Amino acid sequence: MKLISWNVNGIRAVIKKGFLDFLKKEDPDILCIQETKAHREQVDLNLPQYNMFWNSAEKKGYSGTLILSKIKPLFVQKGIGLEEHDNEGRVLTAEYNSFYLVNVYTPNSKRGLERIEYRQKWDHDFLLFLKRLEEKKPVIVCGDLNVAHKEIDLKNPKSNMTTKTRPGNAGFSDQERQGFTNLVESGFIDTFRYLHPDEIKYSWWSYMFQARMKNVGWRIDYFVVSSSIIKNVKQADILTEVMGSDHCPVLLTYSTQQDDRLAY
Repeated sequence: MKLISWNVNGIRAVIKKGFLDFLKKEDPDILCIQETKAHREQVDLNLPQYNMFWNSAEKKGYSGTLILSKIKPLFVQKGIGLEEHDNEGRVLTAEYNSFYLVNVYTPNSKRGLERIEYRQKWDHDFLLFLKRLEEKKPVIVCGDLNVAHKEIDLKNPKSNMTTKTRPGNAGFSDQERQGFTNLVESGFIDTFRYLHPDEIKYSWWSYMFQARMKNVGWRIDYFVVSSSIIKNVKQADILTEVMGSDHCPVLLTYSTQQDDRLAY
């Protein structure tokens, strides 16, 4: 089973930048999209080969998640069941026969970490949500988690990290990195780093200062899985050659049970 996750930074914009060609070429079984910045009725997207599930933010042109799945899920849930977190369309969960797939667009802590207290609350509540799902069956989490976990995961760690004299920049503060550490320590595995412990590869680049051309980037897009199914992960990669957004897609190849592929 081929799964791809991509923060497209606007589904309407990326459609104009070759999205349909990308979809045809890669032909994933499941595509999870973050930051759609749209509601379903605003988008001309005719893909009969896919079941399509949207979770849009209440605020127009903001946030939002989307799952395209050739396999019809048993059930789809919007949000995590907490009103304070569920009005921005950030989580979309699809249940399949042998696993849950959680598509997430994690809140950014913003410049000066002005949203860091909310982000810490989010990280705590989101992890509890994942652990509740995991009580029933294994979980695959994918999306823009808005954090580079280790120094290897961004080009300039020293200028972005928390020090005695500065709070750190959004995406690499001590608090956000601890949030990801908590995820790992609770039994989830970062698939790319598991398979590629020393590889330097990024998934997001600022639009400023020719960052992508210079490869001054961050790895903030992930596939994270329950440790019980890491043996099923055959490939984890970052598709750095794919353009159209300030993020590039990330990929997971997963060996699944036959009954998860019945509903084509």
